[in-house]
Amino acid sequence: MSAAFAERERDLRELGDTLEILTGGTHPAEHVHEEVITVMQERDIDLSDRTPRKVSTDELESCDVVATMGCSTLELDAENVDVRDWALDDPHGQDLDTVREIRDDIEQRVKALFDEFYPDEP
Repeated sequence: MSAAFAERERDLRELGDTLEILTGGTHPAEHVHEEVITVMQERDIDLSDRTPRKVSTDELESCDVVATMGCSTLELDAENVDVRDWALDDPHGQDLDTVREIRDDIEQRVKALFDEFYPDEP
């Protein structure tokens, strides 16, 4: 969800190629969960064709900012990576109202992160 919201913010703010968004998990699920697909469709974002992927430590250490969802045991050696642990509940198996709350929280955190790094963009 966070990558999809970040992609949308990047496009809305017309940041184009100035911002690379990397998504993945240290222990990714085999598929995007149906409840996540459903609540994201409510925001006109289609995740049905996406597949979770494993992200490597090397990839993460090449980032400027890493936002974890809260279930990670992530330990990075790179001092120049700003790690944000958002401590979110796992949406898997939750009822739709709970997943909507998680979605809305992620959406607001992504917007706030963009506001922090790109305050003058529309």
